[in-house]
Amino acid sequence: MNYSDPDEVFPVVDEEGKTIGYALRSVCHDGKSKLLHPVIHLHIFNSAGKLFLQKRSMKKDTQPGKWDTSVGGHVAPGEEITEALRREASEEIGITGFQPEFLGRYVWESPVERELVNSFMAVSDQLPVINPDEIDEGRFWSLEEIKSSKGKAVFTPNFEKEFNDYLLQCFLSCRERQ
Repeated sequence: MNYSDPDEVFPVVDEEGKTIGYALRSVCHDGKSKLLHPVIHLHIFNSAGKLFLQKRSMKKDTQPGKWDTSVGGHVAPGEEITEALRREASEEIGITGFQPEFLGRYVWESPVERELVNSFMAVSDQLPVINPDEIDEGRFWSLEEIKSSKGKAVFTPNFEKEFNDYLLQCFLSCRERQ
């Protein structure tokens, strides 16, 4: 799947995630239609309690060059959320066999689009292998590194929201498991 193909078809959903139609990527990302479409975010922690983040490709149509969730992607028509999660994790960073934990669902609106974000976390010690067609680089970040970089245009606004809503607690939980 070409992630920047304007002719790619996305499901259009209601705020509960029920498919109510379909639209082209170019329409969903035109900044006008604001058709709600589902995406997945996966946050991969290692057993040392660090979070893997990806630096978005400069070819992306939204937030190029910013650090973001470990894995993020659109859900294909007819695809279950967990199927999309596993597909995107394999495609973007080569991670398989993880046990996802659902963190939450929310609507995210940017100047370009409106997404129904399904956010998950997992713990894995597999070494991520980044796909250079989608990601410029990736690395594990400590809680302290993320805190010191927040609010400085290093991360996507969406990642900062998820950090505040879910990930700080995940960091604390990972420390308790050690």
